[in-house]
Amino acid sequence: MVTLKPVAQVLGGREEVVDDAWDAVTAVIRLDGTQFEPQALAGLDAFSHLEVVFHFDRVPLEKIETGARHPRGNTDWPLVGIFAQRGKNRPNRLGVSRCRLHRVDGLDLHVSGLDAVAGTPVLDIKPYMAEFGPRGDVHQPAWSTEIMRDYY
Repeated sequence: MVTLKPVAQVLGGREEVVDDAWDAVTAVIRLDGTQFEPQALAGLDAFSHLEVVFHFDRVPLEKIETGARHPRGNTDWPLVGIFAQRGKNRPNRLGVSRCRLHRVDGLDLHVSGLDAVAGTPVLDIKPYMAEFGPRGDVHQPAWSTEIMRDYY
């Protein structure tokens, strides 16, 4: 059994779950002041981007997918397994996003491009380091490039 306690919450940004145009969305990730003091964020402002792990808490348990489906329900795209896509209806309802960090203010991280809605529980925050990006050539199917065309 794994039990996680959120470290922060998303404030502001979008209220509704929408699949595209996240790049211009600004939000605040506020650390839980009962667990952390501002020193937990010391040095984070030296990074341009964050990697944020969060919980898709608005996905009802009965909507979780464990098999294959057409991404976004679009039958023009192939039937692919839940682990071959990044949809929110995942078995553990975990999201991972990279976003731009604009500034750190106390317990608040001011960000843009975070694809999590207001109120989303944040499970972890890490600085994005280029060395953790992919090594070597990256390839992906055409449908995934198409689905991401307007995402950010």
